[in-house]
Amino acid sequence: MGNQTIVKEFLLTELSEFPDLHLPLFFLFLLIYLLTLIWNFLIIVLIVTDSHLHVPMYFFLGNLAGLDLCYSSLTVPRMLFDLHTKTRKISIQACITQVFFFFYFGSFEVFLLSVMSYDRYTAICQPLHYTQIMSWKVCVQLVSIVWCISFTNSVIHTLYAFKLTFCGSDIIESFFCDLPQLLQISCSDTFINVLLIFVLGGLLSAGSLIPTFLSYVYIIKMVLNIKSKGNSSKVFSTCTSHLTVMFLYYGSVLFNYFGPSAGHHLSGDKAVSVFYTVITPLLNPLIYSLRNQDFKTAFQSVFRKIFPPK
Repeated sequence: MGNQTIVKEFLLTELSEFPDLHLPLFFLFLLIYLLTLIWNFLIIVLIVTDSHLHVPMYFFLGNLAGLDLCYSSLTVPRMLFDLHTKTRKISIQACITQVFFFFYFGSFEVFLLSVMSYDRYTAICQPLHYTQIMSWKVCVQLVSIVWCISFTNSVIHTLYAFKLTFCGSDIIESFFCDLPQLLQISCSDTFINVLLIFVLGGLLSAGSLIPTFLSYVYIIKMVLNIKSKGNSSKVFSTCTSHLTVMFLYYGSVLFNYFGPSAGHHLSGDKAVSVFYTVITPLLNPLIYSLRNQDFKTAFQSVFRKIFPPK
């Protein structure tokens, strides 16, 4: 390694290999980003201002909306900057900092979705004790625990990422900094880093998926025992949005980190990365709000206050 030049900054790859697509992609992703900001911010405002939404389910949903704002802002502005300026250079420190927040927000979302499934289980299967079990103190404690676990996981990965040495290739095969791509170009021994991805990733996945799976087993059993078809469909409809968001997020993340092509430069990998870093933060608020009557009522109330009928 003595004859090799130590890399001090990286070069992110272009989102598209066709220069003619750069300007259309810039405006497309700018529009998506603005819609993501507006829609998630609107959800937070509605939850804070409407007293009918001051319940645990919407408290967690407000956290998810805030998380999606941060998640999208972590990657999209940099991607837009690179599409516009074609700079694409990023320092090692800035790159690993992005990795830190990427792991933090990702871990937070995984466990927040699990907490939301437990909230649905409690509301549907134990409605008489729901207010006692899911008190505001418990809700804040659950979010605080999720924050601590996510922060710890992110710090561990980041500390070991800073120990990596980069020489030779300075090209990251992605439009943002992610750990698998960093390991791909490192000239250090990455065994510990890869082991941490699988061990911690496996523990976090098990710790979030098992409670989620058990919650929905009991929810489905409860739905099947409800004799009224109308009531059963109403109960199940409250869970379909959550399940949809979970499948979208888990599917894309597992493909990126544990798929057969993880860390390699494939157009399919870029499409998946775009999906869970750009599209998912936009879809989440739409999935939760469009089928939710409480949100529709709250939005109509705010709309009437801003634009009162003549």
